[in-house]
Amino acid sequence: MARIQTEKDVSRKEVILKASAKLFREKGYKAASMRDLAVKVGVEAASLYNHIRSKAELLHDICFNVANIFFDHISTVEASNEPAIQKLEALIRFHIKQMIENFEEVYVNDREWRYLSEPYFSNYQNQRRSYRKRFASIIQQGIEQGQINKIDASTAVLIILHAIGGIESWHRSTHKISGEELEENMVTILIDGLKK
Repeated sequence: MARIQTEKDVSRKEVILKASAKLFREKGYKAASMRDLAVKVGVEAASLYNHIRSKAELLHDICFNVANIFFDHISTVEASNEPAIQKLEALIRFHIKQMIENFEEVYVNDREWRYLSEPYFSNYQNQRRSYRKRFASIIQQGIEQGQINKIDASTAVLIILHAIGGIESWHRSTHKISGEELEENMVTILIDGLKK
């Protein structure tokens, strides 16, 4: 029987999670099967259960791993002494980089989380709301500091995150600019559109 191939310092569970994220993005969580996943990692479906309990566990791990990365980053940004506009730029750049470098996981986190089972669904939904409120709070600080135009901060967050979610089409494009150029273009458009 084939074994799951790993690189140095990468666990079999990490290989399975990476393959799951790719599969869930391609087929959608509901349509993806453990048999599909086994084919992706090159093993029998039964041997996957030596490393994971269920498909639901994989979705949980992907969503909460990504959410924790974003929460850790926003905590670091909030703790800095930078002006709000710089904090906002740091958040936007981080989101763009994650969408470029960890596309599969971020995509699944953003689109497939609604298939989480309870109590994880409610927990994740609360975390998502909390994150967006913290993001909006930074925009609100920028408005109060006179760096950002007077706008509804919550609406701005939705527009920014939706724009960054559009990087999906960049991944599909056959004629695309580099990730660095994409980041600079998006930061220019998003930050300059908010600056006073």
